[in-house]
This record gives sequence, C-alpha cells and structure tokens, in this order.
Amino acid sequence: MKRHTSVAATFILAVGLIAGRADAAEPCPTGLVEGKRITVLVEGDGPDVVLIPGLSSPRAVWDVTTDRLKDKYRLHRVQIRGFGDDAGVNAGGPVLDPMMREVADYIDDCVTDQGGAPPAIIGHSMGGLTGLMIAARVPREVGKLMIVDALPFIGTLFNPAATVDSVKPQAEQMAAMMRAQHGQPAPTGPVSDPGPVSMVGSMSNQPAGRTAVLGWMRAADARVTAQVLHDVMTTDMRGELTAVTAPVTLLYAQDDSLMPAERAKAAFEPQYVGVAKFTAQIVPGSRHFIMLDQPEIFAKAVNDFLAE
Repeated sequence: MKRHTSVAATFILAVGLIAGRADAAEPCPTGLVEGKRITVLVEGDGPDVVLIPGLSSPRAVWDVTTDRLKDKYRLHRVQIRGFGDDAGVNAGGPVLDPMMREVADYIDDCVTDQGGAPPAIIGHSMGGLTGLMIAARVPREVGKLMIVDALPFIGTLFNPAATVDSVKPQAEQMAAMMRAQHGQPAPTGPVSDPGPVSMVGSMSNQPAGRTAVLGWMRAADARVTAQVLHDVMTTDMRGELTAVTAPVTLLYAQDDSLMPAERAKAAFEPQYVGVAKFTAQIVPGSRHFIMLDQPEIFAKAVNDFLAE
C-alpha cells in the first residue's frame, strides 16, 4: 500500500464511498471531493487534467478553460481552502508543502492507483510552483506539466542573486502585513475595476480581468494568503529540477509597459535549466493572468499542450 493512502482516504470518506478500495468502482466521481486542505471539483470525461489556481484565486479562474475542455477531458479543479471558502486548517502554519502533498495524494488515489495514466497538470502562479514540486518529488503522479507565469524561485525575479535566506525577512514582513488584515471590515458594494495603475493592475491589463482578480482577493482569507505568499517566497526548487522527468511547458507573460521581451525571457527561461524536457512560450500583451488577458492565445497553448 502506498504512503498516500492514509491522507487520500479522507477524500473517499468525504464523498460517501464505501471503505474497501477493491469494491470502490468509482473512487472519485463527478462532483465535489472534500479534502483537508483542498477541495476538488471533478467535471467531464476523458484523459485526466488537474488544474491548480494561484495565490488567492478560487477554481473559478479556470471556468472558461473548463467550458472548453470538459467534453474531451476529465478535469480536476483544485481549490485551496481559504481561497473562496472557509480556511480550515490552512488558517495557520505552513500551507504550500502540505497542500502540495495532498494534491499528490489525491492524484494517486483518484487517478494512478485506479489504473489511469499520470495526468496532465496545469498550474497558474503558485499552482505552477505546486505542480513543479509534485513533478520533482512525486514524479510518478505527473504525466506532463504546464506552468503558467511562475518560477522555481520567485526571488530571482527581483534579484538574480537572491537566496531563500535573503528574501526571508521581506517574506515575513509582507506576510505579517497581510495577516493583520484578517478580521478587518470587508469592503461593501460591488467590485469594480480598480484601474491599470492599481496593485491589481499588475495582475491583468483588462478591466474585466482586474475586476475578477480584485473580487477573488477580497474573498480570500488574509491568513491563508499571507502564509502561502510566505511559503512561495521561501521555496526554491532550482536544486530539484533534475528530478523532474515529465515534460514541462512554461507559458509566461510579457507586457511592454512592465518588462521588455528580452528581459522577460532572461528572467524566466534560464531558471528552468535542469529540466530535461522543457519548452517555453512567451505571451506578449499580457500580465500575470494570461488566461484573462490573452484568452485565445492561452486556449491554443493549452490545446497544443494537451494534444502532445
């Protein structure tokens, strides 16, 4: 019996299946699967694809992608507790590593242990880092991986010589500021476009995109956002990239108003040296949420990735 079983059993009990795995014809049926740190919405039928959102984002970030793909694929849309629902155990302590292991456990229990091929994983931002961690540490659970606008170590985006130790004080300060927002009165009224020069403006260059992102940020639990941000900033996967055997596709954003194409390429692509099977695609005219800013380019990239 694999070591994933004890954690994955939580999922099976939560959806009301009988305990005996040999008798469980459909261990992860269509619908919502409840886990300790995550929930997973299973939709569609076909080859398995796991979709992991980024920091503060609910599974709704994949709505358009889901509508396009659910007739051809079985989609497993992950949501981290606290990003659109109750924080639960994610309200305190490290989140990224135990959440990543729970996603791996879920894949093991619901896909590969049932005879399915290791799934494709598509992860945005923190979700891309999560997918990379699974690919390096539990490689049998990943068939191929698409990373959307994420790095093995985010510190290099600000300083090529950054280390975990050098960014830790900043990570702790930023997390403390975010954590202090928990319990403060929430904004009332409808969410509107905060404008291109707002903080959210760096996330999307489209009014509808900025509005969506701001709404997701407001709905997220500040404690979980703070902890995951700290975890992401202090996670450096560069030393583990040679353990990644699955093909990796990187899709990264580039907007002339933020970073010229040459600088964006230098900031992203060299960081993946060590991944044996690696391809990269720059997406001009986009900020961090590529699926919101350049939906047609994003859709084609996903289609090409899944068809490979």
